[in-house]
This record gives sequence, structure tokens and C-alpha cells, in this order.
Amino acid sequence: MQRAYIWAYATTSHADTQAAVYDFRPGRSGEACREFLADWRGYLVCNDYGGYKAGFANGITEVGCWAHARRKFHELTERNDSPIAKKALSYIGTLYEIERQGAELSPEQRQQLRLTKAWPLIENLHEWLRHQRAQITNGTRTAKAIDYTLKRWEALIRYLDDGNVPIDNNWVENQIRPWALGRKNWLFAGSLRSGERAANVMTLIQSTKMNGLDPQAYLRDVLERMPMARRSDLDALLPNKWTAPVKV
Repeated sequence: MQRAYIWAYATTSHADTQAAVYDFRPGRSGEACREFLADWRGYLVCNDYGGYKAGFANGITEVGCWAHARRKFHELTERNDSPIAKKALSYIGTLYEIERQGAELSPEQRQQLRLTKAWPLIENLHEWLRHQRAQITNGTRTAKAIDYTLKRWEALIRYLDDGNVPIDNNWVENQIRPWALGRKNWLFAGSLRSGERAANVMTLIQSTKMNGLDPQAYLRDVLERMPMARRSDLDALLPNKWTAPVKV
């Protein structure tokens, strides 16, 4: 039996094009994302997984995920009463509150809100974390949580540069949820080819949902039109461009 993996990529919730793409791969090495992203250049919101590093060296812009940084401190509070972790969570919670305030704003307005409210808070958080770290013994759980955040600092604050960029990668993790919920139903794909086909079908289904469409109606219409479709027609059949046929 061979273990395989699903890689998920998605446009941000603020993007004009709403889509998720699932890439079925026999492994989880960095080669998978390098092959998939190829010559693409843009903002990639992600955790600290080492497989992305080559892409950053080739021009992809790394954006850190505040949800992952927050998780490190949240784990501390679950283990013990940590005043440092609680204060860090308070700082990060305020950053998320600012994001909620800007949810319905334009990208330009959202960026301005971040610069006005989030940037001063982030500067204070950075200074406070560095001060706390200087007083903590290396190797402790608290030190490791702070080190993760400080190590990723440049990437974590990069979301301030563009109102289209989210504060975390929770959006794409939500697009992975259908796979997680149905894991037991499709634990065995049968073959790598079958896994690739399943990923393609799920890409279409999830993308239709992201665009507010009925997946069953979409797939029925596209499958009926495909045999007669020309290559020039295919773009209009994508979930973000498809429109339901008018019944007469």
C-alpha cells in the first residue's frame, strides 16, 4: 500500500476569482509545491513548512500565518497557567478584531486600517516578545513559542502590505475540511491515477461551492456540453465563469 497526499491551494476570500485546487501527490516533499506552482509568482500564505523555501528563493513572496503563531501560545495555556501566553493571545486577538472591523472594506481601506490600528500594536508586540524572550531559559515551551513567532516575524507582518492578503491561511484550511470529513469514505483511492481524478472532481465541486453554485446543476450542465465543446469554450465552463442555462 502506498501513502499519498492531497495538497490544497486556494485564492483568498478577498480575491475576484474564487477557486480551490487540489493536487494529488504520492509524497509531501517540497518538490510537489515547486512543480505545481512552477513559474507562478505572488503571495503565498503558509506555515513554516520547509518545502516552500525554494519557492521563496525563486521569487514567491512568503506571508506568515498568525493562526499558527497563535496556536503555539494557545497550547501553552492548555498545559499550564502562562501569563506570557495569555498576554500574547490578547495581542493577537486584538489583531483579529481589527481584521473583523475591516472585513467589508475595500482592499485599500483595509490596508489603511491595518496601518493605522494594527501596525502600532504589532510594534508593541514585537518589542514585548523580545523583552520576554531575553528573560526565559532556552528550550522551554514558552521560549519555543516566542522563538517561532520571532523567527517568522518578517513573514507574519507582510499581510500589512496589501489589503488583499489575509492575516492567516485559515481560508484554505477550510477548503481542506471536505477531505478531512470524508477521509474514511475514500481512505483507499485504488491507484495514483484514481487519486488524481478524485482531486480534479473535488476541485470542481469545491470551486462551485465557493462561487455560490449548485454543484449538481453545474456538473450536469458541463458534462452535457463537454462532448460538443470547442477548446475556446472551456474557459466559460470554469466554476467562476459558468452561468446556468436559461430554461425556455
